[in-house]
Amino acid sequence: MTDAAAPLTDELLFSRDASGIARIVLNRPQARNALTFAMYEGLITLAREVEADATVKALIITGAGEKAFAAGTDIAQFRSFETAEDALGYERFMDRVLGALERLRVPTIAAVAGACTGGGAAIAAACDLRVATRDARFGFPIARTLGNCLSQGNLKRLSGLIGPARVKDILFTARLVGAEEALAIGLVSEVVADAAALEARAAELAALLAGHAPLTLQATKEGLRRLQEGDAGAGEDLILQCYMSQDFREGMEAFLAKRPPNWTGR
Repeated sequence: MTDAAAPLTDELLFSRDASGIARIVLNRPQARNALTFAMYEGLITLAREVEADATVKALIITGAGEKAFAAGTDIAQFRSFETAEDALGYERFMDRVLGALERLRVPTIAAVAGACTGGGAAIAAACDLRVATRDARFGFPIARTLGNCLSQGNLKRLSGLIGPARVKDILFTARLVGAEEALAIGLVSEVVADAAALEARAAELAALLAGHAPLTLQATKEGLRRLQEGDAGAGEDLILQCYMSQDFREGMEAFLAKRPPNWTGR
């Protein structure tokens, strides 16, 4: 890290480097990076910060240590739940957290080592790309642990990634999906050997994305998000955002001049 490397809290670390790559580290390795409500709130705050910072071009989210990306929500957070509003409010809150990550204008990469379960798996699913180590394990084993359920938003997101039949399989059996199976079913895009390779590949992938036309990436993200929400409209605003941009003119001129384009996001 070279720039703005400072903790938001001890349990959620944030940094940006000079190349425009931001990183969020879930930092509770002693608890397998299980998330507290304060950490979830911190993710919303950081998503807003990334969205407002035009110098950020890509975001990597990962967990501290090699044992877990995140082992879900810290179960101690649920002990005070007594009313219907406790349950409904929690799921609305989680939809807000995941929506904040999903709606980011920049591409997001989940770099997953070890356990990625419950809320951790939901965060990874809300990212655009997922890279995992060979020992990564994904799942929502709530049918044999807590006895709660996923929100409609989470079910829709997961179904969009791997299909409803596989979502049923994973939730009904309460099993954890290994990295190779996750790759085969499209839950992750790449599998690497270990944590060191994961860090290197996530950085390499973020650098690649940071060098691409940002408006193209934004329009693709937003267009797909709208389709997932059931909006099959023409998306004319996204078309105009790209075709009427300075970047589109720059792309043409650079292509004809056989030089790399200088993207500005305008």
